[in-house]
Amino acid sequence: MIENLTRINIRLPSIEKLSFTALSVLHTLTHNSPMRLTELTATEQVTQSAITQIVTRLERDGLVERRSDPNDGRVVLVHITPQGENVIDSRRLERIRRIAGFAEHLTPEERQAIADAIPALMRLVGMASDA
Repeated sequence: MIENLTRINIRLPSIEKLSFTALSVLHTLTHNSPMRLTELTATEQVTQSAITQIVTRLERDGLVERRSDPNDGRVVLVHITPQGENVIDSRRLERIRRIAGFAEHLTPEERQAIADAIPALMRLVGMASDA
């Protein structure tokens, strides 16, 4: 079931023509900005070369900025820009709209069952994030 829900998100058209990994980087930065490139490499499970290329493209498109770490000038931090946040927000709203459209085909009882399950699902997500 979770894999099918993930597919809904992945198949959501990207108006911005961004790859899944680029969108994942933006999503990560909405929660953890700023980050070092090495941190993004580990989080996104890609090579240093790949993350550098992705960040370069995102920077060119105005979605992220690279800035020196004020505590260590040798370190570069990647910050999401307001435009990058807008991309993630618009995808989140589109995802909500799309899922709401699917939910219209459910009975009131089925919708209530899903609503009742959300707290337990959120706990599962929290446990998975901590693992």
